[in-house]
Amino acid sequence: MTALLRTDAVSKSFGGVQALDGATIEVEEGSIAGLIGPNGSGKTTLFNVITGYETVDGGDVYLGDQRITNAAPDKVFSAGIGRTFQLTRVFSRLTVMENMIVAAQHAERGQGRLRNPLARAGGPATRRRATELLEFTGIVGHAGALAETLSYGQRKLLELSYVLMAEPAIVLLDEPAGGVNLTLISTIADRIRELNQRGTTFLIVEHNMDFVMGLCDQVTVLDYGTAVVSGPPDVIRTDPRVLDAYLGTAEDDDDIAVG
Repeated sequence: MTALLRTDAVSKSFGGVQALDGATIEVEEGSIAGLIGPNGSGKTTLFNVITGYETVDGGDVYLGDQRITNAAPDKVFSAGIGRTFQLTRVFSRLTVMENMIVAAQHAERGQGRLRNPLARAGGPATRRRATELLEFTGIVGHAGALAETLSYGQRKLLELSYVLMAEPAIVLLDEPAGGVNLTLISTIADRIRELNQRGTTFLIVEHNMDFVMGLCDQVTVLDYGTAVVSGPPDVIRTDPRVLDAYLGTAEDDDDIAVG
């Protein structure tokens, strides 16, 4: 496998706070990668600089061989990176289907770089594609409902459906299990696995260690804005550097608590 997404010594500060300090990560094509770390370690900031919502102070971001450092969010999206947010961003006063049509319009604006050309946003091809995705994520029964009537977990599934309209090469998920009931967490995990089997690469930020360790092939740990270790889940759980990052000391601890 080769790195589909990588950051090279990325730094970002906000005033006197160093949010990222030479953060270097790699996400292999075809993998499900996890990004974990204590609160304030820089995980969401790294997502933001990858997807263009924040500019870097130093370092670079690459999608394959393409340098996308400080590209605008729509350019990053068009290049093939989809992204969800810790707090869902859907159009609450639009129906679920209308949200999907907006996603298609967004995709069409970058059609020159997307693998999913749609004849006309709102047309039959778009609605068929939207219906397929809503069936896949299990919320097609809510297609005519306002997004604001969905549960929080269903909104997360809608946001994932929205992102998938552009058939991105890689999807960045920011806390997909956060605030979601156990049944929907299982559904989200199943959908991620199935999409991965179809060829979609994932990078996931998540505090639910059971979710991460059971789903991801590779996990990178951030601490104070730096990637301190990367490896398979079984190795990460017992690495002294990870224990130190989470607990402040590696002494007298054999494993990271999960749950």
